[in-house]
Amino acid sequence: MANYIVGDIQGCFDELEQLLTQSEFDHKNDVLWLAGDLVARGPKSLETLRFVKSLGDSARVVLGNHDLHLLAVSLGVHPAKKKDKTLPIFSAPDREELFHWLRQQPLMAEHDEFVMCHAGISPQWDLSSARDAAREVENILKADHWQWLVEEMYANSPDSWDESLKGIERYIYTINAFTRMRFCYPDGRLDMFCKQPPDQINEDDLTPWFKVKSRVKLPKTVLFGHWAALNGGEFNGVIGLDTGCVWGGKLTMIRWEDKKYFYQDAISH
Repeated sequence: MANYIVGDIQGCFDELEQLLTQSEFDHKNDVLWLAGDLVARGPKSLETLRFVKSLGDSARVVLGNHDLHLLAVSLGVHPAKKKDKTLPIFSAPDREELFHWLRQQPLMAEHDEFVMCHAGISPQWDLSSARDAAREVENILKADHWQWLVEEMYANSPDSWDESLKGIERYIYTINAFTRMRFCYPDGRLDMFCKQPPDQINEDDLTPWFKVKSRVKLPKTVLFGHWAALNGGEFNGVIGLDTGCVWGGKLTMIRWEDKKYFYQDAISH
């Protein structure tokens, strides 16, 4: 059995299929880990959801910001973004089944040797704190009365973690850290606005979350997506896997056991 971890699909289903063929992924024996943002700007978000769902226990998925936005659109909290190509999902006969399946997925998935999340793990969390924070939000999303959290999750503060945080403020921080974070201030507070490559930013002002000097050292490698401008790479015990397939870049996947990378060039849509 091998574990394959892939970056943001964003509806680029054809590229995913080619990458799985290239890597000789075997759904009967191997496990595919997907670092969030299954849907959005690519042409086949519906096909992507159906395929990953069909893998059952052979897939491990974490929620990304676009996946949560899809749930918000399903509730009428926000309109679909013009650039998103998710409208076929809303007319699909299995849409409610897909939405239900999606909200059962975690914010953080864990292997004996690594953890996977969409944007990263707050530099202010140790692994136990990250687990606890993730489970709190996941339990709400999985419950019958989950809608209120999606309705209220859109905010940029609080930007700093404190165990005394309660209720919606605690959940907003958790969702932002796991699904939206890129840069932090030097003291570890989250910045929710800057999307540029790190080499274009003065690190005295902002620094990538994984380079915060006070960041808690984690016992496992963190694999994440979300940050296309980072263009992947390995840094300080973390591995970035979003290499901008939906923007004309590549779809990137790593086989954990031998650390071999596989790449699939974006197809012209």
